[in-house]
Amino acid sequence: MISEAELVRQAQAGDTLALAHLLDLLTPYVGRVCGAIALDRGPDAAQETLISVFRGLRGLTRPEALRGWVRAIAVREAVKIARRDGGVPADLSSVPARGDPQLAADVHDVLRRLSPEHRAILVLRDLEDLDEQTVAAMLEVPKGTVKSRLARARASFRKAWTA
Repeated sequence: MISEAELVRQAQAGDTLALAHLLDLLTPYVGRVCGAIALDRGPDAAQETLISVFRGLRGLTRPEALRGWVRAIAVREAVKIARRDGGVPADLSSVPARGDPQLAADVHDVLRRLSPEHRAILVLRDLEDLDEQTVAAMLEVPKGTVKSRLARARASFRKAWTA
């Protein structure tokens, strides 16, 4: 089986089959990242991400860094689309009380109540398991901002989930 780095090199050299195969390999990953941040608009964010990957692949100088590069693009596109849709978080005081039949909330519903920035932090730190410095670089914010946003995002998620 051919490595992703080799597929990148072949695609950069103009091999359209390698490019198609590479985009097929990346699509589920991009969909997961974008869906967790942009929610219902996740497919739109994923499509924008894959277009950016297609357009920018020739400029990728380290093919072995493909996943990190793609992740950064996916997060940027997902946050941008989520913000455009009115990335204002829902009022968490409206979460039904425990035992209320309306509570049938799953993780997706709880994430919907968070801002795009908080969803991005939770996805990158808790799902992708990236360190704070990497997240700070990806989101172009100071490391301290990552720490404070993560604490607020986790508290908001916890409050919404356990309410």
